[in-house]
Amino acid sequence: MSAPRPWNLIAELTYRCPLRCPYCSNPLDLAAHPDGLDAEAWADAFREARALGVVHVGLTGGEPTLRRDLPAIVSAAAAADLHVHLVTAGVPIDADGLAALQRAGLGSVQLSVQDAEAERSDRIAGAPVFAKKLAFARAARALRLPLTLNVVLHRENLARVAELIALARELGARRIELANTQYHGWALRNRAALLPTREQLRAAAAAVARERERSRGLEIVFVLADYFAERPKPCMGGWGRKAMVVAPDGRVLPCHGAAELPLEFWSLREHALRACWEDAPGMNAYRGEGWMREPCRSCPARAQDFGGCRCQSFALAGDAAEADPACALSPHHAALVAAREREAAASGGPELAWRTLR
Repeated sequence: MSAPRPWNLIAELTYRCPLRCPYCSNPLDLAAHPDGLDAEAWADAFREARALGVVHVGLTGGEPTLRRDLPAIVSAAAAADLHVHLVTAGVPIDADGLAALQRAGLGSVQLSVQDAEAERSDRIAGAPVFAKKLAFARAARALRLPLTLNVVLHRENLARVAELIALARELGARRIELANTQYHGWALRNRAALLPTREQLRAAAAAVARERERSRGLEIVFVLADYFAERPKPCMGGWGRKAMVVAPDGRVLPCHGAAELPLEFWSLREHALRACWEDAPGMNAYRGEGWMREPCRSCPARAQDFGGCRCQSFALAGDAAEADPACALSPHHAALVAAREREAAASGGPELAWRTLR
């Protein structure tokens, strides 16, 4: 089948990060994924992406501001006529560094926050960085850069969504993304310690609904946890349909977690971006509907959810071609429910395993 037009390029510039968040979706074997592309290689990728129809690039990681050549990378993306969006923890970059990126062509910023106050936020981050995050947000506002606040929700911070929304208003954010943990990478290792109860989720959803009623100029996004859904989400808008991810080692992927699957993806170090997107065996493995088994093959929702998340199917069912266990129709859904009820009900849960520093 022919490959569709991609709209978004997610550029994972590095997996290095000064934080140790235990819900991180990056691979567990971080040392096996070096920064394989220099600024010139990224510039080539941006030009090729624009030729394919991409209009937006998200510079992410890890922590992209650890790259000393980040201003050159931003400039190259802007020169390719892409909207340049920075996804950051707000450290180690400072106000001067952010201003330099804006001059290079940066168009908007997403800042991660772990909780609404310093002690709790710093505990999950694994470093005393909350004050630096607030300073970064205020610097973005002073520069009039559109600011999104992103919060990964879990057992330890779900009760404070109202306080997190208040923080977003105080910082002048245009959007806050309250995203329940997706259990990949380090998050899957820490699932028993992070998974909330259904009651916690209901209370958080009610708090979000109340805050939306009084929202003035702040977009509030609340993403439900897959483990408590009856139908899967259309992961990344469908496998290889709208977005491409370029990993630090140069491999072109359909999503962040696909590098863990036993599939052949191609790298920008050996192939042009168009070939990586259109022709790589891994990229075509789950495009369209031909790969689907029952119950997905005959499901009326298959054109909306595209079978759900292939990485979650591989992690929980052992086969990426199986129906996403988040779906109530999946033969593996009962195992997901059992894990949810067992781990969400555990009092206190086990100790968190913090992400390895690189």
